[in-house]
This record gives sequence, structure tokens and C-alpha cells, in this order.
Amino acid sequence: MTTPAASLPLPRFLWLTALLVLLGAAGGFLASSAGLPMPWMLGSLLASGGMVLLVAPRALDPYVFPNELRSHFVALIGVMIGTQVTPELLGLAGDLPLTLVGLASFVLLAHGGNYLIFKRIAGYDRTTAFYSGTPGGLMESIVMGEAAGADIRVLMAQQFLRIIFVITLLPLGLSLWFGEAVGSASGLSASDTLGPVGPLSLVLIGAAAVLGLRLGRLLRLPAAQLTGPLLIAATATLTGVLDLHLPFWLIAFTQLMIGVTLGLRFKGTDSALLRRSAVMSLISVLFMLCLGGLLSLGLARLTGLDFLLLFLSFAPGGVAEMSVVALSLAVSPALVSLHHIVRILMTVTFLGLLQRRVKTDAGSAP
Repeated sequence: MTTPAASLPLPRFLWLTALLVLLGAAGGFLASSAGLPMPWMLGSLLASGGMVLLVAPRALDPYVFPNELRSHFVALIGVMIGTQVTPELLGLAGDLPLTLVGLASFVLLAHGGNYLIFKRIAGYDRTTAFYSGTPGGLMESIVMGEAAGADIRVLMAQQFLRIIFVITLLPLGLSLWFGEAVGSASGLSASDTLGPVGPLSLVLIGAAAVLGLRLGRLLRLPAAQLTGPLLIAATATLTGVLDLHLPFWLIAFTQLMIGVTLGLRFKGTDSALLRRSAVMSLISVLFMLCLGGLLSLGLARLTGLDFLLLFLSFAPGGVAEMSVVALSLAVSPALVSLHHIVRILMTVTFLGLLQRRVKTDAGSAP
């Protein structure tokens, strides 16, 4: 029997998956012992990424990490975010029009600035620069960029590095700001103060994640693996039907799984291309973080919302990854996740509106 995703015998596939999870756990433990921010996600990312880049074991050549498994762990993040939706959070809805206008400005300015960085500094062709510069919609950018004729190797490297640099630099910067490691305590361990989580609660958490994932896909929601479980958990919390909270060990394991899958994205990447893409991605990410910081400062004065809440809402990482950071800091993760989902929708919408112009410009170029 073989796995459909990886064309490997099932026993070998299961052993490789288990070994990768153990490697990620070792990396997370070392990162936690060293006091790094977001240790279970960053540690597992460094462990799996370093393994495929430095060791590149041939046993992994035909292996593909099961995306469905990752989706169910992302769904658990959605459940926890849903438990953070409270009546007090709904009171912030009046400020949403201003923050969403700011978000639209961020998407346009970030994409435009990134295009110039990748076109003028990196020397990419117009199509590759355009799709590499999107501040969201990773898979959509890759699919649309490949269809438009972008260099798919460069495009994939830039898009994955964008997320990895954001979720690496942001916790490190925030740890320096707060003077303690982000994610080792704070919001992530807050659930432990609510009491032990029994077997029945774990079953209900799992059921909410699975049902929410199916609901999100059925309704074709954006970021369905996150938003479906979020809606189910939020409804249960607001109506008082259930009082769910995830234990710290489950949240840490979820971080670990996301980190392992991000690290494996580097499998088979050309080292020279990766070095060049990393330099360009660092420039791009620093530009976007500065832009998001400036817009957050302005909006904080206009709305009275917390600067950190706004800054996390504008940081151009992945929805699941940025939601984990928000959960770590207990900074209104539901509101942060909402902004990131809208950012992706805006990016994909603008991408569709502008792609015809890019094709026209590319066709008329000498």
C-alpha cells in the first residue's frame, strides 16, 4: 500500500513522518531551553529546514509531508482563536472601517514597493517581480504567477521566505521590546490557569476542529482550515454552549507541526538561489514591517486601539503563523486573524485586477 501524496509504501511514509516530528520536537526543546521566542515553532523550523538544506537525506526525495495533517493542526489554532471571541471584542467593530482602509493602503503600498525592490535591486523580470512582491496570498500568488510565466523557483523561494522571515524577525523583535521571550509564557500558557483539560474536553476540541474544517471547505471560506473552526468555537463560546480551552502541550505541538512543514519547504532548493532570495526577502520584509509600523502608529492615534494589536494585524506573515504569535501575546487573536484573512482577500483581488496590466507591460517590453 502506498500513500497518494508521496508514492511511498505506507510503513516507510509513517516512519519518515514520525522521525520528522521527533526532529522538530528536539529542535523545539533546544529552542525552549535556549530561551528563544516562539520556541516550538522556530525550533522545529530550524531543525527541519537545516536538515533538508545541510544534510539533504535521499530518503526524503520522494516524501511529501501530508498537507491534510497540517490542516487539522491549523484547525486547532482556529478553535483556540474562536474561544477568544468575546462580547467585548465585538465592541471594537466600530473601528474596523478605518483599520481596513489602512490595510488596503498597506497592501497596495507594500506590493508596489516590493515590485520595485525585486525589479530594480534584484533584477527579476516584471512578471516574477510582480508575483514575488505580493504581501499575502501565498498559494494564489504562486499559481497565478506560474500561469503568467514567472520564474517559479524564484517565486516560491520569495513567497515562503517572506513568511519565514516575518515569523522569525517579529517574535525576536518583540522579545527585545518586552525583555522576555515571546510565546514561552504569556497567552500560550494562560489556558493552563483555567484548570486541567480532561479527555471529554479534548474530544470536543478535536470535534470542533474537524467539523469546522469541513464547514469551512463546504462554504468555501477564505483560509477555510482556520476560519471554519474559528466560527464554530466562537459560536459555542458566545452562546455559552461550551467552554473550550486548549492545554499548553497541544498548542506547543501545533506550533511544532507548523514549524516542521515550513522547514521542509526548502527541500531541493538551490543553495545559490536561496542565498540571493534570502537577501532580497530580508530587504522586502524589513520594508513591509516598517510600513506596517508607520500605518499602525497613525491608526493607533486615530482609533485608540493598541499599537501592538495593529502591528500584528499588518505584519505580512501567514494567517496561521501570525495567529499563533497573537495567541502567544494574548493580543486579541480573533481581530488579528480577521485582518490577515482580509489582507489575503485584498491581495488576491488586487492581483486579479492588476495582472492584465503586468502581462501587457511584459508583452510590450523590448
